Amino acid sequence: MMYRVIGLMSGSSLDGLDIVFTELHVNGNKWSFEIIAADTYPYDAAWTQKLQGATALSALDYQLLHTAYGHYLGEQVNQFIEAHNLHYKVALVASHGHTTFHVPAQRMTAQLGDGAAIAAVTGLPVVSDLRALDIAFGGQGAPIVPMGEKLLFPDYDLLLNLGGIANLSVKANSSYTAFDICAANRVLNMLAAKEGKAYDEGGALAATGVVNSNLLSQLNALDYYTQPAPKSLANSFGTDTVFPIVASSGLSAPDALRTYVAHIVHQIATAVANAQLQTPNPKLLITGGGAFNSFLVQQLTEALAPAGVEVVVPDASVANFKEALIMALLGVLRWRQEATVLSSVTGASRDSIGGAVWIGQEA
Repeated sequence: MMYRVIGLMSGSSLDGLDIVFTELHVNGNKWSFEIIAADTYPYDAAWTQKLQGATALSALDYQLLHTAYGHYLGEQVNQFIEAHNLHYKVALVASHGHTTFHVPAQRMTAQLGDGAAIAAVTGLPVVSDLRALDIAFGGQGAPIVPMGEKLLFPDYDLLLNLGGIANLSVKANSSYTAFDICAANRVLNMLAAKEGKAYDEGGALAATGVVNSNLLSQLNALDYYTQPAPKSLANSFGTDTVFPIVASSGLSAPDALRTYVAHIVHQIATAVANAQLQTPNPKLLITGGGAFNSFLVQQLTEALAPAGVEVVVPDASVANFKEALIMALLGVLRWRQEATVLSSVTGASRDSIGGAVWIGQEA
């Protein structure tokens, strides 16, 4: 059976909205995919400011933004459909939304982007609120991509996403675990902004810097890293906890970037070592914006080489759009009333069929 689906993803790095149109094929329990079209629509300054400031809004203004952002997402979907001549080809839209509040200890998570608004604007069925049910069952609500990784990327033992937050999925025998490792691109981008750059392209600035051992030790000593999985991070960990530590060091931007790259590499290498994989020569797939940071990938490859880990960077479409692709798959699983979230990953009391469904077309 085949499903033609649009997946939407807005990551914590705030670089823009990722949109994928994919054909998902299932034969028995085996899934495969083809990315037919994909784009990133960058946020303009106004939307960047709105999303960055969402957590400081009053309850009413937050809900108004939730609705407005949903209409915005619907408009972007319509633009994407027009640009790629996808009229009457899309069966479903699955939207992750943009995470704002994430407090799993109190069974709460919030993603901006009203699914009803998306459905109303596009006239298509929409699945949204993909994390909420797992949170209600006592899970972390994150990461939610491992179900998609399990079904679409079965040949990898380790799957690393280097987005605003770095997260790792581990396949050991038939068991899956996953967790957020550390803040990644969100902090790197904030440091690059000190040099007037949106991001450190290819890690070129970091490559000219020097690691500051005092700052590196201070970062590695943060309490989060001693917590056992399952665990997840809110965006505020990078912006409100990590970045002020780096900024207060007084280092130049290249030295701060170089030190933070060393921190990311150390935390990832530690997480891989703790995974205690039994597979000889395990394979690690890197996706997300950080996959294009060649300096970071080089440093990580060197750090993992002694453990025999093969680091793989896929083609650009998968590296850029894997999470939007997986949102599309999760939408289909919800539509099929099949589990979308693995409790072994999130710590919930059971696997769950997560997502709210909104029927946009006329009856």
